[in-house]
Amino acid sequence: MSEISSILEKLKNTSVHDILVEIESAYERISDEQANWYETSKFTCPSGCGSCCNGFEPDIFEGEALYMAAWLLENQPETAFSILNDSYPFDNGKDTCPMFNPDSPYHCSIYEGRPFICRLFGAAGSRSRTGEKVWRPCKFYPETILKKHIPPIEKRQYNESETLNLFGTLPPIMSDLIESTVSFAAHAEETLILREILPQKIKFILWLIEMNDNNNPNGSPSNTPFAA
Repeated sequence: MSEISSILEKLKNTSVHDILVEIESAYERISDEQANWYETSKFTCPSGCGSCCNGFEPDIFEGEALYMAAWLLENQPETAFSILNDSYPFDNGKDTCPMFNPDSPYHCSIYEGRPFICRLFGAAGSRSRTGEKVWRPCKFYPETILKKHIPPIEKRQYNESETLNLFGTLPPIMSDLIESTVSFAAHAEETLILREILPQKIKFILWLIEMNDNNNPNGSPSNTPFAA
């Protein structure tokens, strides 16, 4: 079931509706491929870690920001309207995501609406400069746990054959997943820091919903530019 079903209903017949469906489908594919990796490799992040969130605020594509805005309006409307007034759930300083809850074992306060990098970090491979599939354990992963693995895992880059020898499978490749599942990512020109772009997209979606509700006397919302 969609995490943003009510918002999608309100945005029917708009280009943003189609973008949100595409993003959600990509997120579902990531989840499925990671589930296969976890099941076969038995290699997951330590419970309640959250170290990768400290000192990090994601740069996100416009489509990711639209999905996050839609998710907030659907699931945490009070937070969404608070963000419109430049008030975020957590004051973690300028270098840490304002959605990061340091006092929760789950950390991310918008887990089901989080962007690509937050879904893929620690559970995805990448490609080398020559295009080879490679994998590297998260830099925050405790070495004591890595050493207990049979065979022990080092904090270095592993090529495809080495990764297969370690786990019997390969993790999903971050760039491949994004480019193959989301068409806009292949030609996106830039990303913006979450707190810079999210208020814009919350406001934009609210405007688009209002236009749809009013039968859009000023023109079809499906012709509305992606940026706003």
